Amino acid sequence: MPEWLVLTLAMLAACAVVVVITLVRHKSAADDEDTDETPDVIEYMTMWIGVVYAIVLGLAIAGVWEGRAAAEDHVQAEAIALHEVSERVRVYPADTRDRIREDVNAYVGQVVNVEWKAMADHGEVTERGDRLMERLRQDVIDYEPATDFEAQAYQPLVDQVAAADAARTARANSTSATMPGVVWFGLIAGAVITIGMVLALQIRRTPRELILAGLFSALIAFLLFLIWDFDAPYSRGVTASAEPFLDFFPGIGR
Repeated sequence: MPEWLVLTLAMLAACAVVVVITLVRHKSAADDEDTDETPDVIEYMTMWIGVVYAIVLGLAIAGVWEGRAAAEDHVQAEAIALHEVSERVRVYPADTRDRIREDVNAYVGQVVNVEWKAMADHGEVTERGDRLMERLRQDVIDYEPATDFEAQAYQPLVDQVAAADAARTARANSTSATMPGVVWFGLIAGAVITIGMVLALQIRRTPRELILAGLFSALIAFLLFLIWDFDAPYSRGVTASAEPFLDFFPGIGR
């Protein structure tokens, strides 16, 4: 099911729940109920519950957004490091240079064409990608420089392979959702309590109040969906892209 459809249904469901509860409460209320008087303590509690929950929502959104930005940084760092390996190896003999560049291209092709889909579908990187990275590392490390010029390029090449491997590890660690279940419990429970306190303010069955209550609940549903959408940076909604690899290695397409 498309995510925009999930969002639409969630917002409509939140609105419908609030409207139905309000209408049911209005029908079951006593005839002499005074809807113009709301205890001050309820208004005070509603205000502070809303403020606290808004802070929690803001922190959650900031956290998942930061995680998504970090995921993009991992991809960028990995692509740059591999590009540096492919460029700096030009000082090596032709057979060694071509072999290392073939290793880089094979690894990038695996990431772009196979591994990206595996991260989206299963939340993990592939074993073949691990093997290709290990082969690249071995080919770079095992070469013995024959000249001083090659020796000067050797250690930076090893460092760039290590940087690519570290970025790959960081990318692998950020493929799955990062929000703990207890946090989700708190967010959903907070949404229920916040909307429940709004209903406690004795909303009447007027179009204006029903529309405002529905919009308020739809906004909370949207924010919760936003957190869920950003929580897995490689598999949902606005995902981290493989474009950095394609920018540095344009010959390798999906």
